[in-house]
Amino acid sequence: MRLANLTWPKAQEYFEKNDMVLISIGSIECHGRHMPLGTDTLIPDFLLEKIEQKSDVLIAPTIPYGACQSLAPYPGTIDIDNEVLYQFCRQVFLSLYRHGARKFVFLNGHGGNMKMIERLGLEFEDKGCLVAMLNWWLMAWDLNPAWKGGHGGAEETAGVLAVNPTLVDWDSIEDMTLKPVSDEMEATGFKTVRFKGVEIPLVRPVTEVTDNGWIGPDHPKNATEAWGKDMLKACAEYIADFMGAFRRA
Repeated sequence: MRLANLTWPKAQEYFEKNDMVLISIGSIECHGRHMPLGTDTLIPDFLLEKIEQKSDVLIAPTIPYGACQSLAPYPGTIDIDNEVLYQFCRQVFLSLYRHGARKFVFLNGHGGNMKMIERLGLEFEDKGCLVAMLNWWLMAWDLNPAWKGGHGGAEETAGVLAVNPTLVDWDSIEDMTLKPVSDEMEATGFKTVRFKGVEIPLVRPVTEVTDNGWIGPDHPKNATEAWGKDMLKACAEYIADFMGAFRRA
């Protein structure tokens, strides 16, 4: 049930009987040379279509932008300042709270949004609410460890293949290349380097870490459409089941 498709009397009727709402949030950012900028929004939107078939929970319009500071230099990336994103989402929450929402399910497609969602969760808990954050890519790891992946790697590539195979540019897939800080400090991820066997956080723009924009143990060339369909089907079914239990909480 989509909030955007309801008349206000129908919305009023829903909130007289229900206090839960599902909100999706993503980002527009680099996911390697081979993946669309909207990956973190396209996959949650696809999940919403599947969830809607299994649940009658009210679905608010998707928030397509996120906090992408480290990826901002890549052309096309739209970075929303953390405080601005928080204030925007807070206003969405406050409006839904005014109408009767007390249980918020945030379907998140982007790791950079997590701190903002946690902040909202703590604030609205003080108002008597519960805020659940469902990070689909982490959920997939728990559902099947074989699906575990990094940023723009095989896991996310498989997800996009399930959404629309034509959105993946196979000819642009490259091996992962991480730039060391020095001869003694090897880059190991987005925000880490290894020195004498210990990983140390070292925040740099991703353009200073990799040339192509994907990072992870899962090479995107190994992604398949079948993997993506199985993975997103499992995630959608889990989310529908979770919301049923959350409603009873």
